[in-house]
Amino acid sequence: MASTMLSLASATPSASLSMQESHKEKVKLWSSGLSFNKEKINPFSNTKSFGRISMVAAVNVSRFEGITMAPPDPILGVSEAFKADNDERKLNLGVGAYRTEELHPYVLNVVKKAENLMLERGENKEYLPIEGLAAFNKVTAELLFGADSPIIQQQRVATVQGLSGTGSLRLAAALIERYLPGAKVLISSPTWGNHKNIFNDARVPWSEYRYYDPKTVGLDFEGMIADIKAAPEGSFVLLHGCAHNPTGIDPTPEQWEKIADVIQEKNHIPFFDVAYQGFASGSLDADAASVRLFAARGLELLVAQSYSKNLGLYAERIGAINVVCSSSDTAARVKSQLKRIARPMYSNPPIHGARIVANVVGDPALFNEWKAEMELMAGRIKNVRQKLYDSLSAKDKSGKDWSFILKQIGMFSFTGLSKAQSDNMTNKWHVYMTKDGRISLAGLSLAKCEYLADAIVDSFHNVS
Repeated sequence: MASTMLSLASATPSASLSMQESHKEKVKLWSSGLSFNKEKINPFSNTKSFGRISMVAAVNVSRFEGITMAPPDPILGVSEAFKADNDERKLNLGVGAYRTEELHPYVLNVVKKAENLMLERGENKEYLPIEGLAAFNKVTAELLFGADSPIIQQQRVATVQGLSGTGSLRLAAALIERYLPGAKVLISSPTWGNHKNIFNDARVPWSEYRYYDPKTVGLDFEGMIADIKAAPEGSFVLLHGCAHNPTGIDPTPEQWEKIADVIQEKNHIPFFDVAYQGFASGSLDADAASVRLFAARGLELLVAQSYSKNLGLYAERIGAINVVCSSSDTAARVKSQLKRIARPMYSNPPIHGARIVANVVGDPALFNEWKAEMELMAGRIKNVRQKLYDSLSAKDKSGKDWSFILKQIGMFSFTGLSKAQSDNMTNKWHVYMTKDGRISLAGLSLAKCEYLADAIVDSFHNVS
């Protein structure tokens, strides 16, 4: 505790000071923090001799003194470190955000047109209902399951607009904790860095199932199936609908069928995180195939959606949670409880991003234009992926097989680099990435592929 000592001159009370005045003076000194001979004055003492007087001005200890400094976010902290680096060669491959070939942020042309429509219509900024914009909820469910899907026609899906993928996952986690207490969520190892945080904060227990095989830099399918089989019956199984984050490794269509078989046999509930529909392969339908497979089997399931990547609406925080139920009555009740959870959490969602999505998906011309832009974005990443593989193969004379890079899909590549090797990438080569070896190809240009290949080859072979 900080203290400031202010010395006062030695004082002797005047003999003519009355006992009442002396007592008042002592009380005043006591309340102001004055002390005598390093001891605080007791105004009720009969002591009459006064020594040297010192004033102590005390600063109260904060009620928040016990709060420790939180560590930097493992993903967003990468960008902060990148910004502080002045080296011209630096690359930010940490955050999954699309960049142009010039490595600039990109606002889709179709988004600009949708925003112009909003201005032309003079739309207001009134509160949305708790469940969000009705037009958005309609098109987002249809985009995910297909407009002609029986679950849409039979009104068996409860759709609530959420704060992008993260907020939608958090709503679902709260639903699980409140109405299915004790249910466990199985999460792939590895997974997106925020998944565990979300379920921890919602107090939902989780465990991991095997997914990544470091020996092959591929899918550990046998381990995945064994762990899903071993989980307690009725567990939630968190699955990445497409473009698995961070590995970029997806099951084949045949493997998806087997995964569905096991989940159905164990009476598990599939819980999809769909953050890259249309952005992974360039096809909205192909990237939704895994979700539609499970829905077609008549299973109840949860699906969180995000439009951060496929429409570039990172800052709009627009997404949805969809709960597919066995009947329309059940869906209505689930939706009512999702709204009840959302009300004290954030009351109602933002309108701007929801209108953009509704305008784009709901207008045939804009919808087709969006699909074309998505194909261009996905195509650029595929070209970068190919160029990186070619550069690695040409520069690495050890004979190492780098073809796993081509087998991965989406904006990320899981390099297989260790934490120490990833540190070397940053410290020596100024390449900023997450410490699990994941790089975002969306932040890489064709012109920088050879430089990145040099950094990877050096880190892989010269750092143990």
